[in-house]
Amino acid sequence: MAEAKADPATAPAAAEGGSGEQTQKQTVVMVGVDDSDHSYYALEWAVRNLAAGMAGGAADLVIVHAKPKPSSVVSFGGPGAGEAMRYVEADLRKMAEAVVDRARQVCIANSVHALIEVVEGEPRFVLCNAAEKHHADLLVVGSHGYGAVKRAFLGSVSDYCAHHTHCNVMIVKRPKTKC
Repeated sequence: MAEAKADPATAPAAAEGGSGEQTQKQTVVMVGVDDSDHSYYALEWAVRNLAAGMAGGAADLVIVHAKPKPSSVVSFGGPGAGEAMRYVEADLRKMAEAVVDRARQVCIANSVHALIEVVEGEPRFVLCNAAEKHHADLLVVGSHGYGAVKRAFLGSVSDYCAHHTHCNVMIVKRPKTKC
């Protein structure tokens, strides 16, 4: 069961169609963030390049962070396992709060409002499900720049989303640094 935590303080105002008027559907841009610089680069790119539309009310921004389940980080039993799981859960919660705070700061710095959610689960599934739930028109994710071998072993969240979500997926790559 996924646990979702929305940050309503930064939620965009709902479009109101006064006196029965038909309102135009808002474009929904969703950005997946984790604790990597790659995901924040993607968020900053989305805010910078899509902010004009968002500021004018033409798009809603939804930011989603997939918080790992404690059992995906630690899997052991025996005496003391319950205590260890509580520490792991507390650390994962602190990490999620730090990710959300950093994403919120990016939005504040660019005067953009966003709905921010933390959902417990595997990132690839969380992002695809959230894109469907929010009726996203575009999912923006960062690229870790893994090669074929590393991607085969670790999996690629962006690749999975590109093949399994109903909306367009934009993979934002950080420019390579020159040595």
